[in-house]
Amino acid sequence: MNALPPDPKEISALLRLLDDDTPEVRTVVAGRIAEVGGDLSEILPDMARSLSGREKELLTSMLLPARRKTLREEWVTPGFGLAGLGDDWDLFESHLRLISDFLHDGLSLRQPLSDALDLLAEEAQEDGVAGANDLRVFLFERKRLGANEVNYYDPRNSDLAWCLAEGVSNPLGLGVIYMLLGQRMGFEIEGISFPGHFLCRIQEDGYPLIVDCFDNGCIHSQDVLTDPSNDLSREQRQALEGSADLGSILLRVLNNLVDALVREGRPEDAALITEMRDSISSARGL
Repeated sequence: MNALPPDPKEISALLRLLDDDTPEVRTVVAGRIAEVGGDLSEILPDMARSLSGREKELLTSMLLPARRKTLREEWVTPGFGLAGLGDDWDLFESHLRLISDFLHDGLSLRQPLSDALDLLAEEAQEDGVAGANDLRVFLFERKRLGANEVNYYDPRNSDLAWCLAEGVSNPLGLGVIYMLLGQRMGFEIEGISFPGHFLCRIQEDGYPLIVDCFDNGCIHSQDVLTDPSNDLSREQRQALEGSADLGSILLRVLNNLVDALVREGRPEDAALITEMRDSISSARGL
């Protein structure tokens, strides 16, 4: 019979043992902490004392195995793999939410991804945002979200809940947030898998405009960019004229995350995300 997860009183006692280097004690503490499911963020504010930096580091490492387990158990492989996502925005967001929960440190209190998106969409509506271009101004020109130039390869750029809380991400993270908010508000925002730099497309007065979310939402005329006289390769022009489906966007998120985890020296987590990526990119139908 499995033991019950620790209650707040036991968690408080376990936290006092975090600095105990005795192998037997460390094993017991880690085992019990793992039973909380990888997230203590709603419990820690009620604890009698704050944690030191070292204690937070230890606790995060103890919570990580449970989050790995949750990711594996809840990851959904759609029929026909990535192509099976189609226009299923709910399933697309569900995968992004699982990634976000996995990357969370398990300690910091924040809103879940879907709740954070809902609240930001409500804020935009209350601000009078009535179209995709208004949303671009609201998010990027007004600096609600911006470029994470300092930590461009930080894995947390793929944790969209963290990005919304911190107000920064990489081009892909910013673009996907823009698209998810547009979907909630009924605006058409397309993703563009430009080589090395994710972009978005909106329509304004019947003209296609390219939005660079990483550059403060700067807009460019698609017709001007794709004119043969411009110094762009054929591949780049074709990318600007096409649109990325949800499956290819999710694949790009996973590829970026694998690379970021390798750069950060987290091979086990990189292998896990590779496993999740391969499970949907190789599926042919269920």
